[in-house]
Parts: sequence; C-alpha cells; structure tokens
Amino acid sequence: MNQNINQQDVSLENFFETYEVKFKAIADKKRLQIMNLLTQKGEINVNDLAPMVNMTQSKLSYHLKILLDANLIIRETRGTWNYYKLNLDEVNHLLSAELCCLFRPTC
Repeated sequence: MNQNINQQDVSLENFFETYEVKFKAIADKKRLQIMNLLTQKGEINVNDLAPMVNMTQSKLSYHLKILLDANLIIRETRGTWNYYKLNLDEVNHLLSAELCCLFRPTC
C-alpha cells in the first residue's frame, strides 16, 4: 500500500507562527498606544508609563510581555527598574512605511 503523506515544511510553519505572534501583538489599540509612547519618550519604565496609558502596573505588564514576546520592544534592567524601548529594527521590518511613521521619531 503506497500512501502519499502530506508533510508541511516545518521551517515555514515556524516562520508563519513568528509573524502571527507579531501581528497579534500589534492588533490591540492599547499596545499600539504603548508603542507610540515609547517612540515619543525613547525609553520609559512601568511606573512612568502606567498613568500615561491609564492602566494599573499589572495590566500594563501584561501588555508589555506580549510586546516583548513578539520582539517589538526591548527591556533593559537597571537596578530594580525595567526600562522599555521600541525595537526599531523589528518595527521597521514588520510595518508599512505609513504605519512606521507612527513609531519612527524621525518620520
């Protein structure tokens, strides 16, 4: 008995999953707002960012984790504080020129 087994290219599947995570991360108005604020401020910690987006720190941390997991933002720890900034290389690679203008300080 000869069966043809349809095998998917695993590397392509991983590629699609990577972009699915990224697009799900930016498919939220609050996360887009966070990214835009990071663009304007350069970098900021959760304490300062929470009142700007009208969120508790725990809710903001949830959104920041999604953005971190998608590699759209970068976290740097200094002492006891975590500072966040936009990962411009990733954003520029992912978004159209029109949308990138929202997240490029020089646009």
